[in-house]
Amino acid sequence: MIMNSLLIVVLGICLLTDLKSRRIYNKVIFPALGVTFIIHAFSPIGTGIIFSVLGFLTGLGILIIPYMLGGMGAGDVKLLALIGAIKGSVFVFYTGIYMALIGGIIALGILFFRKGVLTRLKSILYSIVGLKNGVRIPLTLDKDALQATYPYGVAIVGGALLSLFAKGWILL
Repeated sequence: MIMNSLLIVVLGICLLTDLKSRRIYNKVIFPALGVTFIIHAFSPIGTGIIFSVLGFLTGLGILIIPYMLGGMGAGDVKLLALIGAIKGSVFVFYTGIYMALIGGIIALGILFFRKGVLTRLKSILYSIVGLKNGVRIPLTLDKDALQATYPYGVAIVGGALLSLFAKGWILL
């Protein structure tokens, strides 16, 4: 009950800061992580500190490779790790699945609603048809189209909220 409330507050703050400044601040993540570990340390056996640490490591593991490849910010990784610490490994695993789906939808939206969408789609189509016929046609996409980014914290927050509602967890 208290952990759901903590999760909702953290998700709300991180969503706002990620949309406004494209950053997820340590001054939100680290105090929430400390409170989480303290609460779980004094919780019953089923939701103890090991439960929290395993969830933290699962959340960290989901996004550490994209972070190391430069496709993800450190704040996003820490936010997913915090979600795992709050709700556990199973919850953060489902959050990761929903997060990836929401992130893909957002990416497709950006692809389709940015200037030059027809040129990009024709180039991709020509390349696919060429590969099918044994001809390699290079993509003629401008570098700006390939470097569009968006605040991925939105997808993380959406995934966590979907996980809450899909499993029937109550908020308060």
